[in-house]
Amino acid sequence: MSNDIRTQQSASPVASFSKVLDRMKPQIALALPKHMSADRMARLALTAFSTTPALQKCRTDSILASLMTATQLGLEPGINGQGYLIPYKDTCTFVPGWKGLVDLVSRAGRATVWTGAVFAGDQFDYQLGDEPFCRHKPGDSEGNFTHVYAIGRVKDAQMPVIEVWTKGKVRKHLDQYNKVGSRHYALQSENNFEMYARKVALLQVLKYMPSSIELANAITVSHAAEAGQSAVIEGDFVTVSNETVDQDTGEITHPTAPALPAYTDEQFAKNLAGWRGLIESGRKTASEIIAMVSSKATLNDDQIAMIQATVTPETKGVEQ
Repeated sequence: MSNDIRTQQSASPVASFSKVLDRMKPQIALALPKHMSADRMARLALTAFSTTPALQKCRTDSILASLMTATQLGLEPGINGQGYLIPYKDTCTFVPGWKGLVDLVSRAGRATVWTGAVFAGDQFDYQLGDEPFCRHKPGDSEGNFTHVYAIGRVKDAQMPVIEVWTKGKVRKHLDQYNKVGSRHYALQSENNFEMYARKVALLQVLKYMPSSIELANAITVSHAAEAGQSAVIEGDFVTVSNETVDQDTGEITHPTAPALPAYTDEQFAKNLAGWRGLIESGRKTASEIIAMVSSKATLNDDQIAMIQATVTPETKGVEQ
């Protein structure tokens, strides 16, 4: 009897995934920020796996890749809402939640952001422009939300940045940018749709907030997930796959990226002094400047050489 039980346990998807996670813990620990635990990340992943039947149908490699993405961002997947392991057919995708984005802003220490949802019966008033305000007093009503809002305040700034969206506006946004069909997580429940709506409003506010590498990467990963693309974090940069999977039909498309325009000599001359200042101050390396500019336009060999020539003794070691 005991042999039968062991056989059943070894065949269990949850038990098998638990063993895989145990082997992954050293890699998880290396990628995690110091304040986070590899054991806790593994437990959260196992909880999500065991409580989500659709996740058990996903390829193990896609689940592990999504878990590593969450790990590198320092966001916990699952119950606390920092991020989610979302199954799309046989592929798992990590999607940062609005709570995760808020946490990343707080860690940087240069700004504070928060979001809210307004329901029928709530007292809600706001104003944009040069004297913005947002006042929300929740009522006792239950049901679906009517508005969502996000507020950001940069440290020592006099005025907040406010974004307010109606439910209808959020619906139009989802219809326009959803690339994963009817399986989009926001369409699975009203609560999911509210979480999506709050994140959409928050993303608009984050455009005006001081950023960090982790926050910028989380936003890129979020946009990639909404577009049905996979994203891998390598060092401080995110690589987004050009493959797009239609999660209703399973069809994979490989869009051809448009050719980038050449960086004109006029544009280059205008920005070179600023780039040199960043390099000489140690805030950026020449390689980082080249990578940043090359994502938007094509630099010629002479332009690249001029940027690389700005290597001070302090930054020379970083470039090597």
